Amino acid sequence: MSRQLADLFRLLAHADRLRLIEDLRGGEKDVTGIAQSLGLPSTRVSQHLALLRAHRLVEERRDGRNHYYRLARPDLAGWVLGALPFIDIRQQLEDAAHIDTARALWGEAD
Repeated sequence: MSRQLADLFRLLAHADRLRLIEDLRGGEKDVTGIAQSLGLPSTRVSQHLALLRAHRLVEERRDGRNHYYRLARPDLAGWVLGALPFIDIRQQLEDAAHIDTARALWGEAD
């Protein structure tokens, strides 16, 4: 189990993938919608989604040429948000309001 958990942490150890998980917290989206929401190129989003799908963290639904993605376990987004107290971000930021802003944004979909 510890090996599998370490693999999960390695997979989540990328800022873009964490942002993607938070973006999917609100529900299903297509690659273009995710890319626009995160300000990332679609190809980069697709690469991250492929990794997350390979590890069964996201599921894909096809509708014609469109591919829609959703979290396989929506509680993953809450789990990521729950990790915020474990980082000492308040000392790293001049304006500690950033962490409160992240909590408010990520908590919107609850």
